[in-house]
Amino acid sequence: MGMGMNIRERIAKRAAQEIQDGMMVNLGIGIPSLVANYLASECRVMFHAENGVLGIGKAPEKGKEDPTLCNAAGFPVTTVPGASYFDSAVAFGMIRSGYLDITILGGLEVSEQGDLANWIVPKKRVPGIGGAMELAKKAKKVIVVMNHTNKNGDAKIMKQCRLPLTAKACVNLIITDMAVIEVTDQGLLLKEVMEPYSTEEVIEATEAHLLVPGEVKIVKES
Repeated sequence: MGMGMNIRERIAKRAAQEIQDGMMVNLGIGIPSLVANYLASECRVMFHAENGVLGIGKAPEKGKEDPTLCNAAGFPVTTVPGASYFDSAVAFGMIRSGYLDITILGGLEVSEQGDLANWIVPKKRVPGIGGAMELAKKAKKVIVVMNHTNKNGDAKIMKQCRLPLTAKACVNLIITDMAVIEVTDQGLLLKEVMEPYSTEEVIEATEAHLLVPGEVKIVKES
């Protein structure tokens, strides 16, 4: 089954907790684009977009959209004080130079080595891989947000990705509707389980091997 908005928002809210004051952050398409709505008011962050904006704010209220201001996915955005505009060459120069503290991306599959597949499903038309491969390799921290299984109930966190890769060994943290999992040198570490799921249900829904500490944090539904 697909994710309802409440689940998408819950994942985005948890991802926002990884962002600290003063960071430069890039948000991908889909769930990542919701993250800006859940930042603490005292957290001053410059959100970056590949189309040439640094300093994206929360989504505008309905009817108050600026038709000339959008993110890389084409959705309307607002800006914060100090925001700046530039061309895509400069935007990608920032990425390639390693200035981004975090990138938050959607995912189709993640392997237990931290490989990411997020740009194409075979036989489906897509415009291209875009900037995901550069974001995945050049950001200081890569967070993948996605549902834990696909629409058929199959695992998306796998021993090896079956879909074409975006980048190898790039993912640091996975946040799903079921769990928060850290990619470590020893393997995938289960850090948090989202209510109403249990640790056993997370393990069953994950193809990759999970390292389970003696005590796993349970995240209450809010």
